Amino acid sequence: MNNTSKFNSLRHEFQKFIYEGFSYTLINNSLSIIFDFYVDNKIEFHPQIEFQIESYYHFEKIEKSNLENLIFNIGMIELISYWKSMAPSKVIIKNYKLTDKQISFWKKIYFHGLGEYFYLNGILPNYDDFLNIYSVGHKNLRSFDVETDDSAIIPVGGGKDSIVTMELLKKFSKNNLALILNPRGASIFTAEVGGFTNRILKINRTLDPKLLKLNAEGYLNGHTPFSALLAFVAILAAAATGKKYVALSNEGSANEPTIIGTKINHQYSKSIEFEKDFREYIHENITSDIKYFSLLRPLSEFQIASIFAKNPKYFKSFKSCNVGSKTDSWCGKCPKCLFTFIILSPFLKPKVLEDIFGCNMLQDKSLENYFEELTGISEVKPFECIGTVDEVNAALCLAKNSYKILPYLLQKHQNYFGNDYCQKINKNSLLAKISNEHFLEEKYLQILKSELNEKN
Repeated sequence: MNNTSKFNSLRHEFQKFIYEGFSYTLINNSLSIIFDFYVDNKIEFHPQIEFQIESYYHFEKIEKSNLENLIFNIGMIELISYWKSMAPSKVIIKNYKLTDKQISFWKKIYFHGLGEYFYLNGILPNYDDFLNIYSVGHKNLRSFDVETDDSAIIPVGGGKDSIVTMELLKKFSKNNLALILNPRGASIFTAEVGGFTNRILKINRTLDPKLLKLNAEGYLNGHTPFSALLAFVAILAAAATGKKYVALSNEGSANEPTIIGTKINHQYSKSIEFEKDFREYIHENITSDIKYFSLLRPLSEFQIASIFAKNPKYFKSFKSCNVGSKTDSWCGKCPKCLFTFIILSPFLKPKVLEDIFGCNMLQDKSLENYFEELTGISEVKPFECIGTVDEVNAALCLAKNSYKILPYLLQKHQNYFGNDYCQKINKNSLLAKISNEHFLEEKYLQILKSELNEKN
């Protein structure tokens, strides 16, 4: 699809995106926020975020200016979901006066976080002028102190990765809290199975209906960096609950580009590059008392799958399928389902996998195109949160040991890659390697090393 002409036409018609401000209401232990965005004087958006009532929140302990700092930053990442519809060249920030360094941080997130949006719309943006940020307010962002304990907030999405983080961090603290943004069946069920029934922070994000209307009318649409929004929401939750850590579940595989030979990455806001920039931004502009990191960063999807497979209590409740998220099911027809089936195949018997997914996906000929994308036969990976091409191929090589007669897609893999490729795969070596590219404190790194030693 080439929407370059539409992109240019909309930028001509709509020239300014204005972040006017926000309002918020504190009632008991809940926080409701409404953001105010305007496009010229023609369109306005008012998305909402609600931190549901929870006894763990102590918003009263956060000074007004500091709470507004936290809220403002959530609005800065929320706005990009609305900017993308018309892509005005100017973004006007009314509340605060941002420094050049702060503006650079936001511009980088917007540019790389919208990489998939630009690619799928056939737009070739110029970093210097795809948008320019002007802040005309008088307030400055200042770092403040937060009193914390030594436990963590764990964002939970209902998939295997956050389950592994929940399980591993139980060994370190019993006071961790699960955070769920837009709760659904799998996210709630997995948190409850993990023992967090009375320790779940539920947060609702409500899109302005006008955005959906514009999408239906043919305005520009595409992926935005959701994990960056989650990061800022989690920092506010950590400040309000007094938690020292926000422990994400982003693995090393998230660093691999979706389009080979480019920097376009569906998972940019899960990458080590974003994590580094975000940690620095939080330290300088919000608080140095809350530490944001990904526990699983040193691990591969292969290693995470090996740990998850040892926790059968989650097999019925976990879900990673975006297509089936509203019905809390595996659709069995998307690349995310196929990837999850493949990466678990070296560690679970075919019958167990069939019970989880409802079928043996490696037998499904209709998934052949996705299979080629996942294995690198095609140059473009699916725009999903999935592992690397090498991890997929290693898992498929090892999965062959579970079959006397290879399913259709495994036979295709055998025909394309041959025996020599798979003979080089060493399962123990793949399970043992821990990357040095991470921000884990030593105590957390030791948890991972201990777990992998146990599993080997």
